[in-house]
Amino acid sequence: MKFISWNVNGLRACVGKDFEKSFLDLDADFFCLQETKMQSGQLDLSFPGYTSYWNYAEKKGYSGTAIYTRHEPLAVYYGLGTVVGSGDDVTVVYDSESPHNHEGRVITLEYDGFFLVNVYVPNAQDELRRLDYRMEWDDAFRRYVEALDRKKVVIVCGDMNVAHNEIDLKNPKTNRRNPGFTDEERGKFSALLSSGFVDTFRTLHPEDVVYSWWSYRFRAREKNTGWRIDYFVCSQRLMPKVTGAAIHTQIFGSDHCPVELTAEL
Repeated sequence: MKFISWNVNGLRACVGKDFEKSFLDLDADFFCLQETKMQSGQLDLSFPGYTSYWNYAEKKGYSGTAIYTRHEPLAVYYGLGTVVGSGDDVTVVYDSESPHNHEGRVITLEYDGFFLVNVYVPNAQDELRRLDYRMEWDDAFRRYVEALDRKKVVIVCGDMNVAHNEIDLKNPKTNRRNPGFTDEERGKFSALLSSGFVDTFRTLHPEDVVYSWWSYRFRAREKNTGWRIDYFVCSQRLMPKVTGAAIHTQIFGSDHCPVELTAEL
């Protein structure tokens, strides 16, 4: 199966920049989008053979996620589930009133053999004014995917808004306390991996310097002054079935480019 994840930074704008051609060319089983910046009914975009699922932010023109899939799921869950209980005796509750679930940041599809979690992780923002909330989010998200992982393997994809290691951004020294490269954010990503998950691209391409996001300023993409902040992270025990990971830097339409995972599922 082929999975694609792409932060489109406004789907309506991206549609005007050859999104539909890119979608069809990539020919994925699952196409996960972040930062759609849409409300229900604002865009009628369908593709033959695909069903789509959408999670909209309450705030207009902000955040939002979507998944197009060729495979009918057993269940669809909207929002970041709250984990109740401890150890092996845990239940996941999906509460639309949760403070984490007003921005349309998570969609989960359940299949016989796996969960697919599409996520748009909050940015710590300028002057790190949302860093404390980001830390709460990262802990809640880790607990959520750990709970899913107790049932079956998990594939997490999306804009995780962190460059994990120095290889994952062009200028690590000058970005040490900038959003997306703080010790706190990197530490939370390390904690996620330590809880039984794998950064698929870095595992398969340990030395490759490839980015997935470039600022619109200072001709950053032209100069390849970028960050790798878009990921496929999966349960460690799924890795033997992972056959490839790629970053499609040749595809434009957003300040991010699509990232890919292939696996035998």
